[in-house]
Amino acid sequence: MCYSPVASGRHSPPDFHTTREYSAPPVNKPQSFFHLHLISDATGETLLAAGRAASAQYKDARAVEHIYPLIRTERQLAAVLDEIDAEPGIVLYTVVDQTLARTIDERCAAMGLPCVSVLEPVLSVFQSYLGAPAGRRVGAQHALDADYFRRIDALNFTMEHDDGQLPADIDEADVVLVGISRTSKTPTSIYLANRGIKTANVPIVLGVSIPESLTRARKPLIVGLVASAERISHVRQHRLLGSTPGYDAELYADRAQIMQELGYARQICTRNGWPMIDVSRRSIEETAAAILALRTRSR
Repeated sequence: MCYSPVASGRHSPPDFHTTREYSAPPVNKPQSFFHLHLISDATGETLLAAGRAASAQYKDARAVEHIYPLIRTERQLAAVLDEIDAEPGIVLYTVVDQTLARTIDERCAAMGLPCVSVLEPVLSVFQSYLGAPAGRRVGAQHALDADYFRRIDALNFTMEHDDGQLPADIDEADVVLVGISRTSKTPTSIYLANRGIKTANVPIVLGVSIPESLTRARKPLIVGLVASAERISHVRQHRLLGSTPGYDAELYADRAQIMQELGYARQICTRNGWPMIDVSRRSIEETAAAILALRTRSR
Protein backbone atom coordinates (compact mmCIF):
# COMPACT_ATOMS: atom_id res chain seq x y z
CA MET A 1 0.00 0.00 0.00
CA CYS A 2 1.35 3.37 -0.93
CA TYR A 3 0.75 6.36 1.31
CA SER A 4 1.14 10.02 0.37
CA PRO A 5 1.66 11.99 3.57
CA VAL A 6 0.41 15.53 3.80
CA ALA A 7 3.08 18.12 4.19
CA SER A 8 3.41 19.29 7.75
CA GLY A 9 5.34 21.57 10.00
CA ARG A 10 5.22 21.32 13.81
CA HIS A 11 6.11 24.41 15.76
CA SER A 12 7.24 24.90 19.33
CA PRO A 13 6.88 28.32 20.96
CA PRO A 14 8.41 30.82 20.99
CA ASP A 15 10.54 29.95 17.92
CA PHE A 16 8.81 28.49 14.88
CA HIS A 17 10.31 26.49 12.05
CA THR A 18 8.27 24.94 9.27
CA THR A 19 9.24 21.58 7.81
CA ARG A 20 7.43 20.40 4.69
CA GLU A 21 7.33 17.06 2.91
CA TYR A 22 5.65 17.30 -0.47
CA SER A 23 4.42 14.01 -1.91
CA ALA A 24 4.73 13.78 -5.66
CA PRO A 25 1.32 14.20 -7.34
CA PRO A 26 0.13 11.46 -9.71
CA VAL A 27 1.20 11.83 -13.33
CA ASN A 28 -1.27 13.86 -15.43
CA LYS A 29 -3.21 14.83 -12.30
CA PRO A 30 -1.94 18.25 -11.24
CA GLN A 31 -2.59 19.06 -7.60
CA SER A 32 -2.83 22.41 -5.93
CA PHE A 33 -1.36 23.12 -2.52
CA PHE A 34 -2.73 25.38 0.17
CA HIS A 35 -1.51 26.39 3.62
CA LEU A 36 -3.49 25.16 6.62
CA HIS A 37 -2.58 26.93 9.86
CA LEU A 38 -3.60 25.22 13.12
CA ILE A 39 -3.30 27.28 16.31
CA SER A 40 -3.89 25.59 19.68
CA ASP A 41 -3.39 26.43 23.33
CA ALA A 42 -2.93 22.70 24.01
CA THR A 43 -1.42 19.85 21.96
CA GLY A 44 -3.27 20.58 18.72
CA GLU A 45 -4.55 17.01 18.33
CA THR A 46 -8.19 18.10 18.06
CA LEU A 47 -7.34 20.64 15.36
CA LEU A 48 -5.18 18.22 13.43
CA ALA A 49 -7.98 15.64 13.31
CA ALA A 50 -10.55 18.23 12.23
CA GLY A 51 -8.28 19.78 9.64
CA ARG A 52 -7.32 16.46 8.08
CA ALA A 53 -10.92 15.24 8.04
CA ALA A 54 -11.94 18.34 6.07
CA SER A 55 -8.94 18.48 3.72
CA ALA A 56 -9.37 14.77 2.88
CA GLN A 57 -12.56 15.69 1.04
CA TYR A 58 -10.51 17.57 -1.58
CA LYS A 59 -8.51 14.98 -3.49
CA ASP A 60 -6.91 17.50 -5.86
CA ALA A 61 -5.71 19.87 -3.14
CA ARG A 62 -2.95 19.12 -0.64
CA ALA A 63 -2.73 20.82 2.73
CA VAL A 64 0.63 22.13 3.86
CA GLU A 65 0.06 21.87 7.60
CA HIS A 66 1.53 24.42 10.01
CA ILE A 67 0.87 23.32 13.59
CA TYR A 68 1.37 25.78 16.44
CA PRO A 69 0.76 24.05 19.83
CA LEU A 70 0.80 25.59 23.32
CA ILE A 71 0.08 29.14 22.16
CA ARG A 72 -0.95 30.90 25.38
CA THR A 73 0.55 34.40 25.31
CA GLU A 74 0.20 37.49 23.12
CA ARG A 75 3.90 37.30 22.24
CA GLN A 76 3.66 33.70 21.05
CA LEU A 77 0.53 34.49 19.06
CA ALA A 78 2.14 37.55 17.42
CA ALA A 79 4.96 35.37 16.06
CA VAL A 80 2.43 32.85 14.73
CA LEU A 81 0.33 35.51 13.01
CA ASP A 82 3.41 37.02 11.38
CA GLU A 83 4.23 33.62 9.90
CA ILE A 84 0.65 33.20 8.68
CA ASP A 85 0.90 36.61 7.03
CA ALA A 86 4.01 35.41 5.18
CA GLU A 87 2.27 32.21 3.97
CA PRO A 88 -1.48 32.93 3.83
CA GLY A 89 -4.03 30.14 4.04
CA ILE A 90 -6.92 28.73 6.04
CA VAL A 91 -6.68 29.28 9.80
CA LEU A 92 -8.27 26.94 12.35
CA TYR A 93 -7.84 27.41 16.08
CA THR A 94 -8.77 26.06 19.49
CA VAL A 95 -7.94 28.83 21.95
CA VAL A 96 -10.12 29.28 25.04
CA ASP A 97 -8.68 32.67 26.05
CA GLN A 98 -11.15 35.14 24.58
CA THR A 99 -8.58 37.92 24.20
CA LEU A 100 -6.29 35.72 22.14
CA ALA A 101 -9.26 34.46 20.13
CA ARG A 102 -10.32 38.01 19.27
CA THR A 103 -6.77 38.82 18.21
CA ILE A 104 -6.76 35.86 15.83
CA ASP A 105 -10.15 36.85 14.38
CA GLU A 106 -9.20 40.50 13.93
CA ARG A 107 -5.76 39.83 12.42
CA CYS A 108 -7.13 37.21 10.02
CA ALA A 109 -9.90 39.59 8.96
CA ALA A 110 -7.27 42.27 8.26
CA MET A 111 -5.29 39.76 6.16
CA GLY A 112 -8.45 38.66 4.36
CA LEU A 113 -8.04 35.04 5.47
CA PRO A 114 -10.75 32.53 6.44
CA CYS A 115 -10.62 31.82 10.16
CA VAL A 116 -12.63 29.33 12.25
CA SER A 117 -12.73 28.60 15.98
CA VAL A 118 -13.28 24.84 15.84
CA LEU A 119 -14.57 24.41 19.40
CA GLU A 120 -16.74 27.53 19.66
CA PRO A 121 -19.83 26.17 17.83
CA VAL A 122 -19.67 23.01 19.94
CA LEU A 123 -19.30 24.98 23.17
CA SER A 124 -22.31 27.10 22.18
CA VAL A 125 -24.45 23.99 21.80
CA PHE A 126 -23.29 22.68 25.18
CA GLN A 127 -23.98 26.04 26.81
CA SER A 128 -27.45 26.23 25.27
CA TYR A 129 -28.37 22.71 26.37
CA LEU A 130 -26.75 22.72 29.81
CA GLY A 131 -27.70 26.31 30.60
CA ALA A 132 -24.25 27.24 31.82
CA PRO A 133 -21.13 28.69 30.16
CA ALA A 134 -18.01 26.58 29.67
CA GLY A 135 -15.29 26.79 32.29
CA ARG A 136 -12.72 27.76 29.62
CA ARG A 137 -9.94 25.55 31.00
CA VAL A 138 -6.86 25.25 28.79
CA GLY A 139 -6.00 21.64 27.98
CA ALA A 140 -8.89 20.32 30.08
CA GLN A 141 -9.19 17.24 27.86
CA HIS A 142 -5.72 16.13 28.97
CA ALA A 143 -6.43 16.03 32.70
CA LEU A 144 -4.73 13.25 34.67
CA ASP A 145 -8.02 11.66 35.72
CA ALA A 146 -9.20 8.06 36.04
CA ASP A 147 -9.89 7.86 32.32
CA TYR A 148 -6.33 8.92 31.53
CA PHE A 149 -4.83 6.20 33.73
CA ARG A 150 -7.29 3.66 32.29
CA ARG A 151 -5.89 4.39 28.82
CA ILE A 152 -2.31 4.07 30.05
CA ASP A 153 -3.16 0.73 31.69
CA ALA A 154 -4.78 -0.45 28.46
CA LEU A 155 -1.72 0.57 26.44
CA ASN A 156 0.63 -1.30 28.76
CA PHE A 157 -1.56 -4.41 28.57
CA THR A 158 -1.78 -4.19 24.78
CA MET A 159 1.97 -3.87 24.28
CA GLU A 160 2.61 -6.80 26.62
CA HIS A 161 0.10 -8.97 24.70
CA ASP A 162 1.15 -8.09 21.16
CA ASP A 163 1.62 -10.89 18.61
CA GLY A 164 0.51 -13.71 20.91
CA GLN A 165 2.67 -12.81 23.92
CA LEU A 166 1.56 -13.85 27.43
CA PRO A 167 -1.37 -16.03 26.30
CA ALA A 168 -1.95 -17.38 29.82
CA ASP A 169 -3.79 -14.27 31.03
CA ILE A 170 -5.53 -13.43 27.77
CA ASP A 171 -8.92 -13.67 29.50
CA GLU A 172 -8.12 -10.34 31.15
CA ALA A 173 -8.39 -8.59 27.77
CA ASP A 174 -11.45 -6.63 26.69
CA VAL A 175 -10.84 -7.47 23.03
CA VAL A 176 -8.66 -10.06 21.30
CA LEU A 177 -7.86 -9.73 17.61
CA VAL A 178 -6.84 -12.82 15.63
CA GLY A 179 -5.70 -13.10 12.04
CA ILE A 180 -2.89 -14.03 9.71
CA SER A 181 0.15 -11.82 9.22
CA ARG A 182 -0.46 -8.32 7.80
CA THR A 183 -4.14 -7.94 8.70
CA SER A 184 -3.48 -4.80 10.81
CA LYS A 185 -3.81 -6.54 14.18
CA THR A 186 -1.14 -4.52 16.00
CA PRO A 187 -2.07 -0.98 14.85
CA THR A 188 -5.75 -1.69 15.48
CA SER A 189 -4.91 -3.01 18.95
CA ILE A 190 -2.95 0.15 19.79
CA TYR A 191 -5.76 2.36 18.49
CA LEU A 192 -8.27 0.56 20.71
CA ALA A 193 -5.89 0.78 23.67
CA ASN A 194 -5.82 4.54 23.22
CA ARG A 195 -9.57 4.38 23.77
CA GLY A 196 -8.97 2.59 27.08
CA ILE A 197 -9.72 -0.91 25.78
CA LYS A 198 -7.30 -3.67 26.79
CA THR A 199 -6.56 -5.40 23.49
CA ALA A 200 -4.48 -8.48 22.80
CA ASN A 201 -3.72 -9.89 19.37
CA VAL A 202 -2.88 -13.44 18.40
CA PRO A 203 -1.45 -14.49 15.02
CA ILE A 204 -3.01 -17.36 13.11
CA VAL A 205 -0.40 -19.48 11.37
CA LEU A 206 -1.35 -22.09 8.81
CA GLY A 207 -1.38 -25.54 10.38
CA VAL A 208 -0.59 -24.26 13.89
CA SER A 209 -3.20 -24.62 16.64
CA ILE A 210 -4.31 -21.48 18.45
CA PRO A 211 -3.61 -21.29 22.21
CA GLU A 212 -6.06 -23.21 24.39
CA SER A 213 -6.34 -20.17 26.65
CA LEU A 214 -7.93 -18.32 23.71
CA THR A 215 -10.64 -20.91 23.12
CA ARG A 216 -11.37 -21.01 26.86
CA ALA A 217 -11.56 -17.23 27.23
CA ARG A 218 -15.01 -15.95 28.19
CA LYS A 219 -14.50 -12.28 29.04
CA PRO A 220 -13.03 -10.76 25.86
CA LEU A 221 -14.71 -10.14 22.53
CA ILE A 222 -12.66 -12.15 20.03
CA VAL A 223 -12.66 -10.82 16.47
CA GLY A 224 -11.02 -12.24 13.37
CA LEU A 225 -9.41 -9.79 10.94
CA VAL A 226 -9.27 -10.89 7.31
CA ALA A 227 -8.45 -9.20 4.01
CA SER A 228 -8.19 -10.01 0.34
CA ALA A 229 -5.22 -12.09 -0.77
CA GLU A 230 -4.26 -9.28 -3.16
CA ARG A 231 -4.05 -6.69 -0.39
CA ILE A 232 -2.09 -8.92 1.96
CA SER A 233 0.31 -9.95 -0.80
CA HIS A 234 0.93 -6.31 -1.70
CA VAL A 235 1.63 -5.37 1.93
CA ARG A 236 3.87 -8.37 2.51
CA GLN A 237 5.97 -7.53 -0.54
CA HIS A 238 6.96 -4.30 1.17
CA ARG A 239 7.86 -5.84 4.51
CA LEU A 240 11.55 -6.47 5.16
CA LEU A 241 11.96 -9.92 6.69
CA GLY A 242 15.13 -11.02 5.02
CA SER A 243 16.97 -11.50 8.32
CA THR A 244 14.33 -13.82 9.79
CA PRO A 245 15.59 -17.45 9.96
CA GLY A 246 13.84 -19.63 7.40
CA TYR A 247 12.10 -16.65 5.80
CA ASP A 248 10.97 -17.30 2.22
CA ALA A 249 10.06 -13.95 0.66
CA GLU A 250 8.46 -15.50 -2.42
CA LEU A 251 6.25 -17.87 -0.43
CA TYR A 252 5.36 -15.18 2.12
CA ALA A 253 3.81 -12.97 -0.58
CA ASP A 254 2.43 -15.82 -2.75
CA ARG A 255 -1.31 -15.30 -3.24
CA ALA A 256 -2.13 -19.01 -3.39
CA GLN A 257 -0.35 -19.49 -0.06
CA ILE A 258 -2.14 -16.48 1.41
CA MET A 259 -5.52 -17.85 0.30
CA GLN A 260 -4.77 -21.07 2.18
CA GLU A 261 -3.85 -19.06 5.28
CA LEU A 262 -7.06 -17.03 5.02
CA GLY A 263 -9.12 -20.18 4.59
CA TYR A 264 -7.54 -21.66 7.70
CA ALA A 265 -8.20 -18.46 9.67
CA ARG A 266 -11.84 -18.35 8.55
CA GLN A 267 -12.32 -21.99 9.59
CA ILE A 268 -11.00 -21.24 13.08
CA CYS A 269 -13.22 -18.18 13.49
CA THR A 270 -16.31 -19.98 12.18
CA ARG A 271 -15.70 -23.01 14.39
CA ASN A 272 -15.44 -20.81 17.49
CA GLY A 273 -18.27 -18.44 16.55
CA TRP A 274 -15.97 -15.41 16.35
CA PRO A 275 -17.12 -12.53 14.14
CA MET A 276 -14.85 -11.51 11.27
CA ILE A 277 -14.11 -8.09 9.79
CA ASP A 278 -12.66 -7.63 6.30
CA VAL A 279 -10.05 -4.87 6.57
CA SER A 280 -9.18 -4.78 2.84
CA ARG A 281 -10.68 -1.33 2.30
CA ARG A 282 -10.97 -0.13 5.88
CA SER A 283 -8.76 2.34 7.68
CA ILE A 284 -7.57 1.49 11.20
CA GLU A 285 -10.18 3.91 12.57
CA GLU A 286 -12.98 2.24 10.60
CA THR A 287 -11.92 -1.22 11.73
CA ALA A 288 -11.81 -0.05 15.35
CA ALA A 289 -15.27 1.51 15.02
CA ALA A 290 -16.66 -1.78 13.72
CA ILE A 291 -15.08 -3.63 16.65
CA LEU A 292 -16.53 -1.16 19.15
CA ALA A 293 -19.96 -1.64 17.58
CA LEU A 294 -19.61 -5.42 17.94
CA ARG A 295 -18.52 -4.96 21.54
CA THR A 296 -21.58 -2.83 22.32
CA ARG A 297 -23.93 -5.42 20.82
CA SER A 298 -22.23 -8.33 22.61
CA ARG A 299 -22.72 -6.90 26.08
